[in-house]
Amino acid sequence: MAQAIGMALQGPVRVRLAPSPTGTLHIGTARTAVFNWLFARRHGGQFLLRIEDTDRERSRQEYTDNILEGLGWLGLDWDGEPVIQSDRVDDHRDAIGRLLASGHAYRCYAKEAELSAMREHQQAESRAPRYDNRHRDLSPDQERAFQAEGREAVIRFRIDDEATIRWHDLVRGAMEWRGSDLGGDMVIARRAPADRIGDPLYNLVVVVDDADMAISHVIRGEDHIANTAKQLLLYEALRAPAPLFAHTPLILNQEGKKLSKRDGVTSISDFRAMGYTAEALANYMTLLGWSPPEGMGERFTLAEAAEVFDFERVNRAGARFDWDKLNWLNGQVLHGLDAVSLQQQLLPLWTARGWGLEGASADPDWQRQLCELLAPSLSLLADGVAQAEPFFTTPTPDAAALAQLDAAGARPALASVLAALPDGKAPLGAEQAQALLAKVVASAGVKKGVLMKSLRAALLGSLQGPDLVATWDLLHRSGDDHRRIAAALETPPA
Repeated sequence: MAQAIGMALQGPVRVRLAPSPTGTLHIGTARTAVFNWLFARRHGGQFLLRIEDTDRERSRQEYTDNILEGLGWLGLDWDGEPVIQSDRVDDHRDAIGRLLASGHAYRCYAKEAELSAMREHQQAESRAPRYDNRHRDLSPDQERAFQAEGREAVIRFRIDDEATIRWHDLVRGAMEWRGSDLGGDMVIARRAPADRIGDPLYNLVVVVDDADMAISHVIRGEDHIANTAKQLLLYEALRAPAPLFAHTPLILNQEGKKLSKRDGVTSISDFRAMGYTAEALANYMTLLGWSPPEGMGERFTLAEAAEVFDFERVNRAGARFDWDKLNWLNGQVLHGLDAVSLQQQLLPLWTARGWGLEGASADPDWQRQLCELLAPSLSLLADGVAQAEPFFTTPTPDAAALAQLDAAGARPALASVLAALPDGKAPLGAEQAQALLAKVVASAGVKKGVLMKSLRAALLGSLQGPDLVATWDLLHRSGDDHRRIAAALETPPA
């Protein structure tokens, strides 16, 4: 029987994130990183990184770079240099050698065809697939006979069907697994000639690495619970102290199924490209499975969450991904930025479009004024591109704008505005603009509402948009208000 039961923190807290660089940083991995980081920072411990790149065929340096960049962007700093798992393969093979020597592991020569036939037979009898341990107790003569046939062997770890594996999970409480539920003796190294140890596999290398890194707590998704039962047996066989475990809830889609690529955006780099801020995304991931204390609210920074984070408030049930809440949080972050900070985030997006490189729009003060104008309506940074476009490029009037330009009194009113506009690019100012509008309303005999809609249609090509007077002021400073109003007057009637 294997046991690993613990309630209180013992020794320094050392947690790790161990992503596999076979793809970009997934939101599930990032949420796991957030929980590890919060727990480490709450207890003054260390948050370590280990790149699990032993899947040689699928691992790519570009994915490692993406993972590290994504964690840094989210504000999740780590302690020390990342451990590269493939650099430790000799340590993994040494551990397997010790398990072979102690009798906890053995070489299995069963061919793939034989194993497939075994599984088909089990399926035909409606039994769960499991290895039947057929080569667990081979005699030396039997082994030599298989080797003479040219068979290569995997290495399997013995799992006693009668064993009971118990541990106290920091999220789920008392956990118990039977050895008979773990699928038979576990493969811990891939197939290789009898005089060699093949490539070590996940459950073995994770135990060796976590033990050598003195990991105190393993915080990961609930889909690893069965692995935890197997790994506790390995800790016991290797005579290594086991860490405490916390299995967090999975992130679910709106249908209650595990969030996957089929649901669309799941990569942190994709969220970033869509215009979500690091602060909002990190805030939201903290809420995916953790409930903040009463009075804290749902809007907070990572540093604020780290002051109160604990596993008692981590839910056992899956966390449904809520786009509306994420959008709300992102809007709150953007609305809270001052004009300079928002400009720093939007300017790279604008210049990527070739905007703000010359003329009045290249003036930092003009750009900051535009940021102040747009900020209240932004939910995503991408909105700051779409809504800024009419200020940098001349818009094509939409159907509603064209209809407004044909409204009774619209063109005479615009002609009066154009005639009354001062020359130059000095700020128009709210008082001067309001006075000019009042003068036109009186002289042209048109209602103020018609004038305002017509002016908006001329300046923005739409009846929707931010505050008209502030919009007009910005376009006046760039000289575009004269040109756009004149162009609107020349627009042929619909």
